Amino acid sequence: MGQKKRIAIIPGDGIGKEVIPQAVNVIAASRAEVETAQFDWGADRYLADGVTVPPDGFAMLERDFDAILLGAFGDPRVRTNIHAKEILLGMRFQMDLYANVRPVRLLDATICPLKGIAPKDIDFVVIRENTEGVYTDAGGVFKQGTPDEIAVQEDINTRKGVERIIRYAFEYCGRHTKGDGSRRSRVLMCDKSNAMTHAGGLWQRVFKEVAGENPQIKAEHMYVDALCMQMVRDPRQFDVIVTNNMFGDIITDLAAGLQGGLGMAASGNIHPGKTSMFEPVHGSAPPIAGKNIANPLGAILTAAMMLAHLGLTTEADKIEAAVLEAVRQKKTTQDVGGSLGTREAGDWVAKRIGQG
Repeated sequence: MGQKKRIAIIPGDGIGKEVIPQAVNVIAASRAEVETAQFDWGADRYLADGVTVPPDGFAMLERDFDAILLGAFGDPRVRTNIHAKEILLGMRFQMDLYANVRPVRLLDATICPLKGIAPKDIDFVVIRENTEGVYTDAGGVFKQGTPDEIAVQEDINTRKGVERIIRYAFEYCGRHTKGDGSRRSRVLMCDKSNAMTHAGGLWQRVFKEVAGENPQIKAEHMYVDALCMQMVRDPRQFDVIVTNNMFGDIITDLAAGLQGGLGMAASGNIHPGKTSMFEPVHGSAPPIAGKNIANPLGAILTAAMMLAHLGLTTEADKIEAAVLEAVRQKKTTQDVGGSLGTREAGDWVAKRIGQG
């Protein structure tokens, strides 16, 4: 038997502290060969001692753990949100987790807001560049608070960053299947190169080059505004989408709505061959935190995604099957048609796995 995989658990703030424990319980129910260690990074820790990330925090995670399961960050008591920036964005940037992978899969037609859509119609993946773009916080403010104030937010795109995320998308397409077992076969690059000509030109050139090296995969392109319209009009047409940091952030929230809302959406922040981080797409949701009403299924599906990434595919499949059955039987929270609380929904999934 191989050495157990080590997972760092960081629940964070708000509903993260409710849904991540449910994901951990479900991992245990799957009998995955893992060891976990919990860290208290978040608003409570920051307000207590001013620490967001310990000095060697990211190096320690890379050295001692195979993966990280992260909750959500954001707390109205920290008005600057500095802890969220330094923990979440710091982890993505400093650990170079350049591929944000967000599967978009509908589990049951009843939780999709579109008419006439079946689960087989929504099964695509958005791959978002995760370490560049406007999120690098390059730029500044001049003459703040005056009528002459100028704010500049720069969009950073490097050849290295653009090429590696596009190559990742083609490689992902080549080695993954859809939920029905069919091969993925198309990569669509989304940009706004008709208006953002400098960055868009770089993305266009690199995409054409990498597509030319992968003739077995169909290469497609859409402007981001057209993509948003088409995602609502006919999501059947999408397979693998690759895009920049900001557009990826926006379109994946829209995509989450197609699969039942943010509470159903999973994601991974990945650097192949290195310690990667997995987090549900939803935020900390302060208005509903502590009320036992947050949907834990996104966090649970994120845990399954993490286990699959670690090679524990049998355990990941068990979790996904139990979540599917929970949605079908409405053993869920109210946002996806059930009547259970956060803990009760998590317990139902864990029990279902135990019965398998």
